[in-house]
Amino acid sequence: MVNALIAAHRANIELSFERCAAIDLAGRDVLEAVQMSVNPKVIETPFIAGVAMDGIEVKAKARITVRANIDRLVGGAGEDTVIARVGEGVVSTIGSSKSHGEVLENPDLISQNVLSKGLDAGTAFEILSIDIADVDIGKNIGAMLQMDQAEADKNIAQAKAEERRAMAVAQEQENIAKVQEMQARVVEAEAEVPLALAEALRSGNMGVMDYVNYKNVLADTDMRDMISKLNKDDDDHTDEQK
Repeated sequence: MVNALIAAHRANIELSFERCAAIDLAGRDVLEAVQMSVNPKVIETPFIAGVAMDGIEVKAKARITVRANIDRLVGGAGEDTVIARVGEGVVSTIGSSKSHGEVLENPDLISQNVLSKGLDAGTAFEILSIDIADVDIGKNIGAMLQMDQAEADKNIAQAKAEERRAMAVAQEQENIAKVQEMQARVVEAEAEVPLALAEALRSGNMGVMDYVNYKNVLADTDMRDMISKLNKDDDDHTDEQK
């Protein structure tokens, strides 16, 4: 405290014993604070990434020149808060830029915009300047988002196509079941024909000659079916030879 009071007196900084004691009791290094008031400190941020409106990621590193504010040392926020606020301002400035080229051409726009926000309010420091030390180009976030969207659209289209295919298969199975049901009814109806013929003979509705003619028609039909099948087999055999 004595060294801090002497340094403050030599630098024409107003610092009373009571304030110096309060700063020391608050856990702050009062001598370092006085020295920082005389010789400002430079805080370097890590690379801060932001995305411009054209979808290109821009990474910027800033150097913040700060001076200790003795009046706000007690209860004021520290360096981490200053770095976080500057990082937020850098991201906001890059995000509001129309293109990444605009940021690369005028990196001082970032420092001017961030410095005008009064980010040192409520902190133990006074921001003197913010300088952009380095600017790099990162990933094409816009293109990556479009690729992800295209992949999602493709998956949705495939899911819908699979749904339509499943519905078509189900409809085909239903049609097959209906055909089989109709075939079963035909077989059932054919099985009742002999019973109907017997009943017609017994009741006198059909004579013996009618029955014989019926059998001849059936035999003729079977013969025609066999001949057509033989002709078809011969045609297929001829086509294979050709």
